[in-house]
Amino acid sequence: MNAFADVWFFNKGWKPHAFQKKCWSAMARGESGLLNAPTGYGKTYAIWFGILQNYYKKTPDNTKEKKGLHTLWITPLRALSKEILLATERVSKDLELDYKIALRTGDTSAGDRQKQRKNPPQALITTPESVHLLMASKGYKEFFKSLEFVIVDEWHELLSSKRGVMIELAVAHLKTINPSLKVWGISATIGNLLQAKDILTRDSQSVLIQSKQQKKIELHTIYPDEVEKYPWSGHLGIRLLPKVLPLLHQYTTTLLFTNTRSQAEIWYQRLLEADPELAGQIALHHGSLSEELRLWVEDSLHEGLLKAVICTSSLDLGVDFRSVDCVIQIGSPKGIARFLQRAGRSGHRPEETSVIYFLPTHSLETMEGASLRYALSEKMVEQRLPYIRSFDMLIQFMMTLAVSDGFQAEALYNEVIQTHCYESISPDEFNECLQLITQGGSSLYAYDEFHKVVIEDGLFKVTSRRIAMQHRLSIGAIVSDMMLLVKFKKGKYLGSVEEWFVSRLKEGDVFWFSGRALQLVHIKNNEVIVRPTTQKTGLIPSWQGGRLPISVDYGKAIRHMFQEIGKPSRRTYPELAFLQPLFKEQAKRSYLPQENELLTEYIKTKYGFHLFIYPYEGKLVHEGMAAILAYRISRNQKITFTIASNDYGFELLSEDDFFVDETFVQELLSVENIVEDIKNGVNIREMAKRTFRDVASVSGLIFNGYPGKQMKTKHLQANASLFFSVFDENEPSNLLYRQAYDEVYDFQLEIQRMQLAFQRINSHPIIFKHLEKLSPFAFPIFSESFRSKYSNEDWQARLNKLKKELDVE
Repeated sequence: MNAFADVWFFNKGWKPHAFQKKCWSAMARGESGLLNAPTGYGKTYAIWFGILQNYYKKTPDNTKEKKGLHTLWITPLRALSKEILLATERVSKDLELDYKIALRTGDTSAGDRQKQRKNPPQALITTPESVHLLMASKGYKEFFKSLEFVIVDEWHELLSSKRGVMIELAVAHLKTINPSLKVWGISATIGNLLQAKDILTRDSQSVLIQSKQQKKIELHTIYPDEVEKYPWSGHLGIRLLPKVLPLLHQYTTTLLFTNTRSQAEIWYQRLLEADPELAGQIALHHGSLSEELRLWVEDSLHEGLLKAVICTSSLDLGVDFRSVDCVIQIGSPKGIARFLQRAGRSGHRPEETSVIYFLPTHSLETMEGASLRYALSEKMVEQRLPYIRSFDMLIQFMMTLAVSDGFQAEALYNEVIQTHCYESISPDEFNECLQLITQGGSSLYAYDEFHKVVIEDGLFKVTSRRIAMQHRLSIGAIVSDMMLLVKFKKGKYLGSVEEWFVSRLKEGDVFWFSGRALQLVHIKNNEVIVRPTTQKTGLIPSWQGGRLPISVDYGKAIRHMFQEIGKPSRRTYPELAFLQPLFKEQAKRSYLPQENELLTEYIKTKYGFHLFIYPYEGKLVHEGMAAILAYRISRNQKITFTIASNDYGFELLSEDDFFVDETFVQELLSVENIVEDIKNGVNIREMAKRTFRDVASVSGLIFNGYPGKQMKTKHLQANASLFFSVFDENEPSNLLYRQAYDEVYDFQLEIQRMQLAFQRINSHPIIFKHLEKLSPFAFPIFSESFRSKYSNEDWQARLNKLKKELDVE
């Protein structure tokens, strides 16, 4: 039983769920664990009342001892941090408790941070970066000495990133301060829940608590009036806007999720153009907008003042806006878990149904509506794979401890090998990390600036205030392009855009940002000074990172639809019935493959000789596969290829004819010598050089600059390239240099997934078709290369003309 929960739930007229009671019991027994339950069922309260029960059991009312930090609640998003603060403060207010809760994120003022250090709250809601910043301050052990709980919210989201490594390091270190520390994770469903629990808690006795409740999801697909037999990416989305407007008026509040920030800006602009009366009723929310704008949107959502918000992943996770009763996913969600997460933003209460509409951006993407139905019925969900051996994060953590109170090498080694990320590192590798921070390693020892850490009586510490300041400014795992602040002439801050976008503009140019047309006045230091304008046309900023590929399981669900197309069961998949004209055209022009068949098409056009292959494995895997095939073909004849790809397949295009038939395609897709052919066919060195910039930034090898005086991206890349060349020539065994290559193989080329794809394909019949005209499946991929070729011309008009030619018999 939990006395606080009993009173609070009774006063609310609610009954606790079984999983909530299990959490309270486990926490009362002093156990750690992972909680998995559907969105809107009260996961926060399942953990929170266990925390309160522990605190007041150990802290009698009559104690005069100064109370310290009791709970650290870590979240991946600022919007979620605020949500947790509101939910927990509501309990303290309702029960009149003296349990103080505070928020600490990148937006928290320096003054508030100082107050929190001097007079800690009982609970601090924060981010992974802020936890490491606290550990980088003098006397941090005193601040954490009374800590009893670490709660990691949305652990599945952090697990598969370097921010997850930050959590692992922080938890391991906090356990040395308080060995009885309890660690709890809150997670949506993922394919490797048990592994996720073990990585976070590192406790074989920890518990996995799962809710038996299943969230009901009502999925609708938005259809165009007719099927485009020759679709191309992005074309259909905005054309379906008239079908979106009635939904915005039908529901109380709708969240429209886009996959990119530029797409969100475009939809906001077009919605207002289509229905000016929505002005003041719709808003934008993405990570590049100012805190003031984001907080206004979040507060307005809480108060039910908005009809719609066009957003990105900035509102993906665990945020409870009661007024939201509809979600629209614009374009492919790329993954099943992401789709479930976004669907859960509507109907965010127990027993309520989450309503989500899928809006395809081209005809063939409509099939993904059926794939999502299949994935939901089969309870398919992706695994989240953790990082291992991230030496850049380990070096950063060493510096974090060195700038605060220092560390003993042997003690730290014994600590970090308790984590999943570093359990395999050897003493020699650990010592190499130490050498990098004390001497710059074997290649940079002659340069004093890399002698950052000194050793005094066995204690590794930083004595330079400049180095300490630079390190604190660099803490974190997220490296992005240089961001410039967008401001009005009078000083109002709107948000930030990337340097590479602004570099394309000249004074007087107009661009759309934060939902308004802005004219560039000038660029001063790192600020983009703008003025509002009534001009209707302008550029839309785009941000790097829009290359998110479909997940492994999502690819399986898409491929399975080919097994359903010819069956009567397609009645349960209305999307397949709708797409019959496209499928019939594909079958007539080429071939309609089954689930376990690989279709390849070869065609000559006035643009050259094209080979199309459709593995349905995601854009990144396809780029790697295409490079391998191009290399293998080039061994037979001297030839140059242009490569285009999407999530469904890829194209090799050459001006020169090249021999290909079914037997040769089978040879091209052989699993033999894949790794060697990747090294020969892909410019891995160039990819590793670019990745090295991020590794060098995270590890502190290069400094990104001070606030307001950040280094330009091209200078950062130049510095990183210089170090990369030094290691390449003189120290190829360097840990950071090797890590850059490992990350290219694992995350850019997804080499393990690529090898599995080759193995799968080799077990399938290969269907080879020699075409007279482009097929419906080929056209979206062809349009990708066509767009690049005619980027400075009216490529859309050219593409539409080509489509009309294809439609003619």
